[in-house]
Amino acid sequence: MNEDVFNASIRKFLKTLGVTGQREIEKAVRQALAEGKLKGSEKLTAQGVITIGSLQFRHEISEPIELA
Repeated sequence: MNEDVFNASIRKFLKTLGVTGQREIEKAVRQALAEGKLKGSEKLTAQGVITIGSLQFRHEISEPIELA
């Protein structure tokens, strides 16, 4: 295994996950605010799961996202 290639590939995946994830969360929160489903002062619990099926690998995190 080439450690440099492996590391770069993981970093690319995580960067893509982070950037697209942030955009989608922002879009969902703005839509919920516009529809009156949120007031803007909530603390939302976000969960993320990364899986690699062929390795039977699963990593889950849960963190709050504060709106105010």
